Amino acid sequence: MTNWTLAQRAAKMNPSVIREILKVTEKPGIISLAGGLPSPKTFPIDAFAQACATVLQEDGQAALQYAASEGYLPLREAVARMLPWSVDPDQVLITTGSQQGLDLIAKVLIDPGSRILVETPTYLGALQAFSPMEPTVVSVASDDHGVRVDDLAAKMGTGADRARFLYVLPNFQNPTGRTMTEERRAALVASAAELNLPLIEDNPYGDLWFDQPPALPLTARNPEGSIYLGSFSKVLAPGLRLGFLVAPKALYPKLLQAKQAADLHSPSFNQRMVSEVMKDGFLDRHVPTIRQLYKQQRDAMLAALEREMAGLDVQWNRPDGGMFLWVRLPEGMDAIALLPEAVERNVAFVPGAAFYADDADPRTMRLSFVTASAQQIATGIAALAGAIRARLERSAAPAAAALA
Repeated sequence: MTNWTLAQRAAKMNPSVIREILKVTEKPGIISLAGGLPSPKTFPIDAFAQACATVLQEDGQAALQYAASEGYLPLREAVARMLPWSVDPDQVLITTGSQQGLDLIAKVLIDPGSRILVETPTYLGALQAFSPMEPTVVSVASDDHGVRVDDLAAKMGTGADRARFLYVLPNFQNPTGRTMTEERRAALVASAAELNLPLIEDNPYGDLWFDQPPALPLTARNPEGSIYLGSFSKVLAPGLRLGFLVAPKALYPKLLQAKQAADLHSPSFNQRMVSEVMKDGFLDRHVPTIRQLYKQQRDAMLAALEREMAGLDVQWNRPDGGMFLWVRLPEGMDAIALLPEAVERNVAFVPGAAFYADDADPRTMRLSFVTASAQQIATGIAALAGAIRARLERSAAPAAAALA
């Protein structure tokens, strides 16, 4: 029998809680409010069918060949044009999903023991990408408006222990759905510049606004002090596995070298297809249809929560875009313990504890409103409310018996 010796960093690799929960949702009849999957109704299949044929007919040999690690130049130029600040295409690196961007950043910027700062709570996939590099992850206090700037300096550390960067999702954050206000953005960028703290701005959901677009990105306010991550997964299709990052020119070469070591380049055929689809302003026509659908489904979930959670002391927010809504259960309740009971009633969610770097709030959960229909949302929220009521009744029974 062969004995395999694992690297120490392998111990830092953990399964995705969300991916494990998604396995449960494969059970027939389960209504999943758990996954962060875009609605397949939004996938522009006809546009890709036409683009696929065009790419193969006009550029088939190059599309099927190895390609530059930086990415397909016309696509990088398109990314540079669509961003609301001056970006040189030579600063754009096409990645295999924005998740790879997080992995490259971790490899280039984190040493074992490096202090890095994150929101409270934060994106689980970022914690997974950062953890193998063995950082010390420190949570910065956050509220409904985003990172609390008054806590930033206190968490910076000093000397060799100074924070390497702050990772932040300002728009329709995963998991909470909250959006950072203009005032908070301005204060955060100013404070980060004063502290000489680099920002990692992750913005996969920024185009999915419902009533008005979010405020100017953090990176637009200080491009030399930030790395910006974007994705085509939420506006076109996640199966393409295409995202991008925009980095200061001084940092770009090292990220490119990490990319070369990881996969040589992202799929050249997929890049050409996306470039072909985008070239006539398709996103300007397509993305509003996604916004309309997701807004309707958010409204359906809010209505169901109002109706079904009456009298339960359950709290939730009202996201202005994106895919997620954040819920807080009654005092003393644990979302992880509640999940099996919800699944028994054929509804699934993601417990919020997985999204905290430390000091998790066990009462929190994330609900996704984009893949279930309005009827499924209504049925699922009713089932979730039933599970909460049943658990509260069981908790109350011993207390009532003791008083009898």
